[in-house]
Amino acid sequence: MFLNEESINKIQFKHFGKNVKISDKAVFYNASNIEIGDNVRIDDFCILSSGEGGIKIGDNIHIAAFCLLIGNGKIVLENFSGLSSRVSIYSSTDDYSGNFLTNPTVDKKYTNVISGQVRLGKHVIVGSGSIILPNVNIDDYSSVGALSLINKNVDKFKIVAGSPFKVIKERNNKLFQLECEYLKKL
Repeated sequence: MFLNEESINKIQFKHFGKNVKISDKAVFYNASNIEIGDNVRIDDFCILSSGEGGIKIGDNIHIAAFCLLIGNGKIVLENFSGLSSRVSIYSSTDDYSGNFLTNPTVDKKYTNVISGQVRLGKHVIVGSGSIILPNVNIDDYSSVGALSLINKNVDKFKIVAGSPFKVIKERNNKLFQLECEYLKKL
Protein backbone atom coordinates (compact mmCIF):
# COMPACT_ATOMS: atom_id res chain seq x y z
CA MET A 1 0.00 0.00 0.00
CA PHE A 2 1.26 3.49 -0.86
CA LEU A 3 1.29 6.36 1.63
CA ASN A 4 -1.04 9.29 1.11
CA GLU A 5 0.32 12.84 0.83
CA GLU A 6 -0.35 13.57 4.51
CA SER A 7 1.70 10.53 5.57
CA ILE A 8 4.52 11.50 3.19
CA ASN A 9 4.56 15.00 4.73
CA LYS A 10 5.04 13.46 8.18
CA ILE A 11 8.31 11.85 7.05
CA GLN A 12 9.71 15.39 6.70
CA PHE A 13 11.71 15.04 3.49
CA LYS A 14 13.83 17.99 2.42
CA HIS A 15 11.57 18.05 -0.65
CA PHE A 16 9.11 15.80 -2.43
CA GLY A 17 7.34 16.45 -5.70
CA LYS A 18 4.05 15.55 -7.34
CA ASN A 19 2.76 12.04 -7.95
CA VAL A 20 5.12 10.42 -5.43
CA LYS A 21 4.24 6.85 -4.47
CA ILE A 22 6.00 5.49 -1.40
CA SER A 23 5.29 2.09 0.11
CA ASP A 24 4.19 2.08 3.72
CA LYS A 25 6.88 -0.59 4.19
CA ALA A 26 9.80 1.62 3.05
CA VAL A 27 12.11 3.13 5.70
CA PHE A 28 13.90 6.49 5.68
CA TYR A 29 16.70 7.69 7.95
CA ASN A 30 17.67 11.38 8.04
CA ALA A 31 14.76 12.14 5.71
CA SER A 32 15.47 15.87 6.06
CA ASN A 33 18.48 15.17 3.79
CA ILE A 34 16.44 13.38 1.10
CA GLU A 35 14.95 15.11 -1.96
CA ILE A 36 12.40 13.36 -4.16
CA GLY A 37 11.24 14.70 -7.54
CA ASP A 38 8.01 14.19 -9.47
CA ASN A 39 6.61 10.84 -10.62
CA VAL A 40 8.69 8.71 -8.26
CA ARG A 41 7.79 5.27 -6.92
CA ILE A 42 9.58 3.62 -3.99
CA ASP A 43 8.47 0.05 -3.34
CA ASP A 44 8.27 -2.27 -0.31
CA PHE A 45 11.21 -2.85 2.04
CA CYS A 46 13.50 -0.17 0.61
CA ILE A 47 15.87 1.57 3.02
CA LEU A 48 17.15 5.04 2.24
CA SER A 49 19.64 6.21 4.87
CA SER A 50 21.08 9.62 4.11
CA GLY A 51 24.33 10.91 5.49
CA GLU A 52 25.76 14.43 5.29
CA GLY A 53 25.86 14.38 1.47
CA GLY A 54 22.16 13.66 1.14
CA ILE A 55 20.14 11.66 -1.35
CA LYS A 56 18.68 13.40 -4.42
CA ILE A 57 16.13 11.51 -6.49
CA GLY A 58 15.08 13.17 -9.75
CA ASP A 59 11.88 12.78 -11.78
CA ASN A 60 10.32 9.64 -13.27
CA ILE A 61 12.28 7.22 -11.10
CA HIS A 62 11.39 3.75 -9.84
CA ILE A 63 13.17 2.16 -6.88
CA ALA A 64 12.04 -1.48 -6.73
CA ALA A 65 11.57 -3.64 -3.64
CA PHE A 66 14.42 -4.32 -1.21
CA CYS A 67 16.77 -1.59 -2.49
CA LEU A 68 19.30 0.03 -0.17
CA LEU A 69 20.75 3.54 -0.56
CA ILE A 70 23.12 4.31 2.30
CA GLY A 71 26.23 6.27 3.23
CA ASN A 72 27.69 9.62 4.13
CA GLY A 73 28.52 10.68 0.56
CA LYS A 74 25.92 12.16 -1.75
CA ILE A 75 23.73 9.77 -3.77
CA VAL A 76 22.12 11.20 -6.92
CA LEU A 77 19.61 9.47 -9.20
CA GLU A 78 19.06 11.62 -12.28
CA ASN A 79 15.76 11.75 -14.18
CA PHE A 80 14.39 8.52 -15.68
CA SER A 81 16.89 6.31 -13.84
CA GLY A 82 15.79 3.19 -12.02
CA LEU A 83 16.83 0.44 -9.64
CA SER A 84 15.63 -3.15 -9.97
CA SER A 85 14.99 -5.14 -6.82
CA ARG A 86 17.77 -5.71 -4.29
CA VAL A 87 20.16 -3.09 -5.68
CA SER A 88 22.52 -1.69 -3.03
CA ILE A 89 24.17 1.71 -3.38
CA TYR A 90 26.90 2.53 -0.87
CA SER A 91 28.31 6.06 -0.71
CA SER A 92 30.47 4.95 2.25
CA THR A 93 32.35 1.76 3.02
CA ASP A 94 34.79 0.50 5.61
CA ASP A 95 38.45 -0.13 4.78
CA TYR A 96 38.74 -3.92 4.42
CA SER A 97 42.58 -4.01 4.31
CA GLY A 98 43.03 -5.08 7.93
CA ASN A 99 44.91 -1.87 8.74
CA PHE A 100 41.86 -0.45 10.51
CA LEU A 101 38.94 -1.60 12.60
CA THR A 102 35.53 -1.69 10.96
CA ASN A 103 31.86 -0.95 11.70
CA PRO A 104 30.07 1.99 13.29
CA THR A 105 30.36 0.70 16.86
CA VAL A 106 34.10 1.52 16.85
CA ASP A 107 35.47 5.02 17.54
CA LYS A 108 36.25 6.80 14.23
CA LYS A 109 39.92 7.23 15.11
CA TYR A 110 40.34 3.44 14.63
CA THR A 111 38.51 3.22 11.29
CA ASN A 112 39.14 4.45 7.77
CA VAL A 113 35.69 4.89 6.27
CA ILE A 114 35.80 5.77 2.57
CA SER A 115 32.98 8.05 1.41
CA GLY A 116 32.23 9.60 -1.95
CA GLN A 117 29.42 10.62 -4.24
CA VAL A 118 27.52 8.05 -6.25
CA ARG A 119 25.71 9.36 -9.32
CA LEU A 120 23.38 7.56 -11.68
CA GLY A 121 22.91 9.65 -14.81
CA LYS A 122 19.77 10.14 -16.87
CA HIS A 123 18.11 6.91 -18.03
CA VAL A 124 20.53 4.68 -16.11
CA ILE A 125 18.94 1.35 -15.20
CA VAL A 126 20.55 -1.02 -12.68
CA GLY A 127 19.71 -4.74 -12.71
CA SER A 128 18.65 -6.82 -9.72
CA GLY A 129 21.17 -7.65 -7.03
CA SER A 130 23.82 -5.21 -8.24
CA ILE A 131 26.13 -3.35 -5.87
CA ILE A 132 27.46 0.16 -6.45
CA LEU A 133 30.39 1.40 -4.34
CA PRO A 134 31.45 4.96 -3.34
CA ASN A 135 33.03 7.41 -5.78
CA VAL A 136 31.22 6.01 -8.81
CA ASN A 137 29.56 7.86 -11.68
CA ILE A 138 27.38 5.78 -13.99
CA ASP A 139 27.03 8.23 -16.85
CA ASP A 140 23.86 9.03 -18.78
CA TYR A 141 22.04 6.36 -20.82
CA SER A 142 24.07 3.43 -19.45
CA SER A 143 22.70 0.17 -18.09
CA VAL A 144 24.00 -2.33 -15.56
CA GLY A 145 23.19 -6.04 -15.81
CA ALA A 146 21.91 -8.03 -12.84
CA LEU A 147 24.33 -9.14 -10.10
CA SER A 148 27.03 -6.68 -11.14
CA LEU A 149 29.67 -4.99 -9.00
CA ILE A 150 30.21 -1.37 -9.98
CA ASN A 151 33.47 -0.24 -8.40
CA LYS A 152 34.53 2.43 -10.92
CA ASN A 153 32.95 4.87 -13.36
CA VAL A 154 30.83 3.73 -16.30
CA ASP A 155 30.96 5.79 -19.49
CA LYS A 156 27.91 7.17 -21.31
CA PHE A 157 25.79 4.76 -23.42
CA LYS A 158 27.53 1.60 -22.11
CA ILE A 159 25.89 -1.69 -21.20
CA VAL A 160 27.96 -3.31 -18.45
CA ALA A 161 27.68 -6.51 -16.43
CA GLY A 162 29.71 -8.78 -14.16
CA SER A 163 31.66 -8.73 -10.94
CA PRO A 164 33.69 -6.61 -11.36
CA PHE A 165 31.87 -5.26 -14.40
CA LYS A 166 32.98 -5.37 -18.02
CA VAL A 167 31.60 -3.37 -20.93
CA ILE A 168 29.31 -5.61 -22.99
CA LYS A 169 28.30 -3.21 -25.76
CA GLU A 170 26.87 0.22 -26.57
CA ARG A 171 23.33 1.05 -25.49
CA ASN A 172 20.92 2.33 -28.13
CA ASN A 173 20.55 6.11 -28.13
CA LYS A 174 16.83 5.97 -29.01
CA LEU A 175 16.18 6.77 -25.33
CA PHE A 176 16.74 10.47 -25.99
CA GLN A 177 14.11 10.50 -28.76
CA LEU A 178 11.62 8.61 -26.58
CA GLU A 179 12.19 11.01 -23.68
CA CYS A 180 11.45 13.98 -25.94
CA GLU A 181 8.22 12.37 -27.20
CA TYR A 182 7.14 11.55 -23.63
CA LEU A 183 7.83 15.07 -22.32
CA LYS A 184 5.96 16.70 -25.23
CA LYS A 185 2.80 14.84 -24.19
CA LEU A 186 2.87 16.14 -20.61
